[in-house]
Amino acid sequence: MAGRTFRRQHAFEPYVLDFFCAEQRLAVEADGGQHFDADQAAYDARRTEYLAARGIRVLRFTNREALTGTEAVVQVIWREVAGHDGEPSP
Repeated sequence: MAGRTFRRQHAFEPYVLDFFCAEQRLAVEADGGQHFDADQAAYDARRTEYLAARGIRVLRFTNREALTGTEAVVQVIWREVAGHDGEPSP
């Protein structure tokens, strides 16, 4: 995307990120239904804070969003990447 490489299942100890672009310091997470559980949501919030404290931005999408609204998800990611490059959105 925009000439950037995203790695799947990238280890960033103590976590594994669903997708990660090192050049952009951007993680993209695809969350299944278990992420709607209160305990899991609290865990996800702590995880996001941990990553943010290390300069990593996190975008979260539900699996449903990724599967049924793929184009919209791609547009959000594109805007995030382009917004940090100074490049125009498509």
